[in-house]
Amino acid sequence: MLEQLTELVKQYGSEAIINNQDIPNEHNEAVMEETGNSILNGLKGMAANGNFSELAGLFSGGKVDSSNPVVRQLTEQLSGNLGQKFGLSSEASSGLAGNIIPKILGSLIGKANDPNQPSLDISDIIKTIGGGNSGGLMDAVSKYGGQFGLDQNNDGKVDMKDAAAAMSGKGGGLLGGLLGKLFGK
Repeated sequence: MLEQLTELVKQYGSEAIINNQDIPNEHNEAVMEETGNSILNGLKGMAANGNFSELAGLFSGGKVDSSNPVVRQLTEQLSGNLGQKFGLSSEASSGLAGNIIPKILGSLIGKANDPNQPSLDISDIIKTIGGGNSGGLMDAVSKYGGQFGLDQNNDGKVDMKDAAAAMSGKGGGLLGGLLGKLFGK
């Protein structure tokens, strides 16, 4: 997921960051790196704090705009980081964050929900956001997933094998389907 996120930051950063007069050219690369880090760390933080329903709502096809609580939180975080680390004005940092976060997340979610995008695997996203451990998002999926028909291989538990089975075409866009079923979205 990190590679895809980095590519999306570069893709959308050329317009929002490089062509932005409020950002000195010598900070362009660092601002792009901070953007990617803020998104990834923000998503990890939300998972660590148990904000699963918000994450599920976002990844299951929820609006990716300033009204979405995940987008709003990530925008505020990036805006604060840009102001603090690069001395950008509040207006410049919030404008940049409000512009780029929805574009990056929208594209990331679109790719995750597209069965024709094999480079972005749901298990990688869950491992990355959940920190790759047994806690967090995957535990919630495992704990509640059987109740919502997510046990793809009928072995009595919901795990990465079920995620792989769903990715193989049994459930369409796995991220939306898996998390959407889990949280009733």
